[in-house]
Amino acid sequence: MSKKNNKITILHEDDHLVVLNKPAHVLSIPDRYIAERLNLVDFLKERYEDIFVVHRLDKETSGVICYAKTAEAHRHLNKQFEARTTQKIYQVIVEGHPVEASGIIDKPISRHLSIAGKMRIHKSGKPSITHYEVKEAIGAYSLLHADIKTGRTHQIRIHFASIGHPLLVDKMYGRQEAFFLSSLKQKKYNLGKDQEERPLMSRTSLHSWQLGLDHPDSGERMEFTAPLPKDFSAVVKQLRKWA
Repeated sequence: MSKKNNKITILHEDDHLVVLNKPAHVLSIPDRYIAERLNLVDFLKERYEDIFVVHRLDKETSGVICYAKTAEAHRHLNKQFEARTTQKIYQVIVEGHPVEASGIIDKPISRHLSIAGKMRIHKSGKPSITHYEVKEAIGAYSLLHADIKTGRTHQIRIHFASIGHPLLVDKMYGRQEAFFLSSLKQKKYNLGKDQEERPLMSRTSLHSWQLGLDHPDSGERMEFTAPLPKDFSAVVKQLRKWA
């Protein structure tokens, strides 16, 4: 049974691992400068004796993330991620419609030389592969599934931006810092006097939807799914309604 605290949901737990549904704006690991910021490691350490980080999600990304509860499970899971036998599928909203309904983006990624925290496509970078499939074309946008075969920083965001289809909301690699209903309804959108419009989404339009892995003790193949959060669902609903 799922357990909730501060909107953090435990999707699965046993003696070897714990799988969470991470809300957007919650850190995967403690902040290096402000220790009191809400993060999943501290959340878990209040409940379990030991917690080991296996992989991470960006602060603004929501969805499935896994942590190990023992050193042995940590080693086993790390080997799976390194060998790329895990499956990580994201739901993504991007601008425009890719020419091909499904495809592979194979472009190396490296750190940006002059902008801290930003990545770039460059031949000197690490091999980076993203498989994608368009699930729905909605007006001027597309809802995609992205299956990453490598786990580079900002991989999905920079890969789609590199083919001319940045995420619907992405202040670093895209064109919008937030998405507003007024941009869809246009002249049909009416805001009351002295009211300020709130964005439907104010974080990257990226959700870690599904994670598949082999259990570190039994070897059983397991698959975990995190339902779309409210902001993501609201955007999809409004796009379908007004597109």
